[in-house]
Amino acid sequence: MTGGYRYSYNVIGFGGEDVERSAERLARLGYDAMEVEGEPENHDPRKVEKAAADAGLEISSVCPNFTRNRDLSHPDPVRRSEAQQYLRSLADFAAGVGAPLFIVAPTAYGRVGSVADPGDEWRWAVEGVREAGEYAGSLGVDLSLECWNRYGTYMLNRLEEGARMWRETGLSNGGVMADTFHMNVEEGSPLDAVRGPGGLLNHVHLSDSNRLAPGLGHLDFAGFIRVLEEMGYGGYLAFELIPDLPNRLGEDAGRETPLDDVARQAIEHSRASERQGASS
Repeated sequence: MTGGYRYSYNVIGFGGEDVERSAERLARLGYDAMEVEGEPENHDPRKVEKAAADAGLEISSVCPNFTRNRDLSHPDPVRRSEAQQYLRSLADFAAGVGAPLFIVAPTAYGRVGSVADPGDEWRWAVEGVREAGEYAGSLGVDLSLECWNRYGTYMLNRLEEGARMWRETGLSNGGVMADTFHMNVEEGSPLDAVRGPGGLLNHVHLSDSNRLAPGLGHLDFAGFIRVLEEMGYGGYLAFELIPDLPNRLGEDAGRETPLDDVARQAIEHSRASERQGASS
């Protein structure tokens, strides 16, 4: 660890390259950890764990993919069952790679409206998260409940909603996640909103207002990190940047930016934001 916070990078942003190459890149650029893709059927946990260890990295987290049939709050019990089976496989995978937590969401991504009574859908979601959390807890793994913006889901958009759902599960192994991109869309003040969950905040995703690397949009990362420090947040800061999206750097603005440059921009700007926040 070279900075005040531990930085991780979601390797999905490297476009499916071999995990050893991703691990080598992140270690060379000064990262502490990597966040890995939550598709257990596509990855050998022993290979992922070894790649991280060989590079001197930790696995910070597992990032899932909530497809149409992975929906904890859908009225179709088959879809809810498939979502639950998927979350069990994520818990097994997280335990296998040594990740302390995996991310969970209550709906399929892209379902922006209810298809049954909203109260029933909320209840199914709470029950589903609770069941997944109880299984994960038996493996020593935590959950982090994510809120998406309105273009990804209708159910959890703001951190206060995520905190309320988490409390209703009654679980103790986990909490809620803050994602600066989604917060930029939904929260009146991301700096005020991130204070809301308090001790429930257990994971953070960083990207700028346009889903590019920090420093390429308009978000106040120095202020955001300063608030995290005031709260005593001790988890990872993980970059989740859109794969293959041109990151506007230098003379090649508008073209696909080399992956090293994107990852370097992210961590260097965030470390500079730490220093700026500390001096404010």
